[in-house]
Amino acid sequence: MRVAGSPPYFSQWESPDLVGAIIRGEVRAEDDPRWRESGAESRAEYAFWSWRACGMACLRTVLAARRGTSATTMGLGKEVLAAGGHRWRPDGLDGLIYAPFAGYLRERWDIAAEVRADLRIDEVCDLVSRGDWVMASVNPKIRRPADHPERRGGHLVLVHGLAGDELVLHNPSGDGEESQAGARVGKKDFARFYADRGVVFPHGEQRLSS
Repeated sequence: MRVAGSPPYFSQWESPDLVGAIIRGEVRAEDDPRWRESGAESRAEYAFWSWRACGMACLRTVLAARRGTSATTMGLGKEVLAAGGHRWRPDGLDGLIYAPFAGYLRERWDIAAEVRADLRIDEVCDLVSRGDWVMASVNPKIRRPADHPERRGGHLVLVHGLAGDELVLHNPSGDGEESQAGARVGKKDFARFYADRGVVFPHGEQRLSS
């Protein structure tokens, strides 16, 4: 089995060490001392987007690893919103919409991405074993693989390697070192959280304009 190299990790909050306290309600997201690093214009803007930035955190990893590009969460979030990858609704913001997101990647960053609405766990493992990365829709409780989620999906993680029967992933809402960068989740456990959909980033893809 193949274990991919370790790409850069980005949390959806700017202070990874505070994620657990933020999720538990012990610290408000707007009180993150590093909030300005997100590119947000205010604490309130940062707090709103931080709970919805899992896809942008995964994208930051892809851009840092494959384009050597440093981008802020808010900068990317606003670009993806303008491209239709997010949409406002009366009570908030829709989650990441894959098709326009993939189009944004092609047009803005020259990065290939394949939207998969029916991507089974075995195929995820096959793709990752050959070096592809998969941004997968999972339940956010995957940070505790022993938990039993009430539903699948609702959160995005970047699966970038395999270690035996474990998927190796970056979890933007991991609440501790073991559940953040290079977190390992067994295949059977992963399947309980996984919604069988995601976005595939092919290994060794060439710039689309080349």
